[in-house]
Amino acid sequence: MKGTKRIALMVLTAWAAVGCARGASPSAAPEFSHRARADWINSAPLTLAGLRGKVVLVEFWAFECVNCLNSTAWVESVARHKAAAGLVVVGVHTPELREERSPGNVRQAVARLGIRYPVMLDGDYSYWGALHNQYWPAFYLIGRDGLLYGSAIGEMHAGEHAAKTMEAAIDQLLQAKTP
Repeated sequence: MKGTKRIALMVLTAWAAVGCARGASPSAAPEFSHRARADWINSAPLTLAGLRGKVVLVEFWAFECVNCLNSTAWVESVARHKAAAGLVVVGVHTPELREERSPGNVRQAVARLGIRYPVMLDGDYSYWGALHNQYWPAFYLIGRDGLLYGSAIGEMHAGEHAAKTMEAAIDQLLQAKTP
């Protein structure tokens, strides 16, 4: 754990440029708030306990959010390229507009966009609230130990500073020993 806490400070320092609070200690990430099979796309319901030992990137998005759609290619790329190293991306679809509240519409959007990583439907904003989120898109990084190491808001594009910083933070956590 001592090494993980040192990494947490490095990650928090690295993330200062993309909106992470400085000097904050990592805290336990809240458990996913939806357990029903109908609330998950591309996966059976996941739990953080079941993902222990993995690094988890949580992405809050909505299918008609332009900024979210602009980040889709980057998220898919990170999910695909870092999965073998132990990264799991979990999309949390929290509706912004009325038509985004329909699970059928979300399923169609996931298929249309070619999203292959797990997506939890958060129509009641319960996970949004658990993380005190306020923005689309927003990203939260959970370490192998189940602690929340940082967050970033806004679009992510390959090669841009925010995405490079996020990828560096992900890589640091992937290199950490499993607790």
